[in-house]
Amino acid sequence: MQKNGKKESWGRRHGPAVLLALALLALWQIAAMAVNIPHIFPSPWAVLQRTWELRDTLLLHHLPYTLEAVFSGWGLAILLGILLAVLMDASPKAEAMLYPVMTVTQTVPVMCISPLFVLWFGYTLGARLLAVVLSTFFAIALNTYDGLRDADPEKKELLTACGAGKKEILFKLKIPSAFPLFLTSLKMTFPWAVIDAAVAEWLGATRGLGYFSKRMVSRMDGPGVFAPVLILCLAALLGFELLKIPERKYAFYRNEL
Repeated sequence: MQKNGKKESWGRRHGPAVLLALALLALWQIAAMAVNIPHIFPSPWAVLQRTWELRDTLLLHHLPYTLEAVFSGWGLAILLGILLAVLMDASPKAEAMLYPVMTVTQTVPVMCISPLFVLWFGYTLGARLLAVVLSTFFAIALNTYDGLRDADPEKKELLTACGAGKKEILFKLKIPSAFPLFLTSLKMTFPWAVIDAAVAEWLGATRGLGYFSKRMVSRMDGPGVFAPVLILCLAALLGFELLKIPERKYAFYRNEL
């Protein structure tokens, strides 16, 4: 990020957020020490210690199981969202039929119907995939559709005048126009995918970070409950930051045009 022609330093950009986070953690630590009920209200330091103690179990046994659901479900949501967006952009009738149905799917809390997925599919990947797909595909489809629809009409007229067909207009104009909003939808939905995969595991699974957190609740292990949550948060933040890389590269490419 640049300000007045100069590249802004990392500290200037992120310093206030880091200071606020440290202040909140300090308040949490003080409050936990004052309450002194670690199995119910553990301190941040206790959570870090417990996470380190459980690192092999969490990272090697449960994290891969959760990430399998995250990336499989999120990948299916991306594919479904792109297909629906292109279909709605190509056909007003399809948009009139699909858009209300897609909206209705977002009014049903995934947490409330996840137990049904367990009844239908058992403790399998399918139940967790469905939960992730339902929570993420709508935002991807809607943002991509808006990007396709908002392509420059003058450029579209110019391409049409030059003899370009619908396929050429789609790939040369509409997809580049929709790409920034598509990337935005990916940044929005990746944390949702992580959260809903863990929720699905909490409600019905035999492995995974969500399942492990639930097991620690039954053992009254407060730091153990927060340990997988910490890893889930770090995974979501890492994915979010990685998704900024293609966004920056695309912005640089657009500026060079």
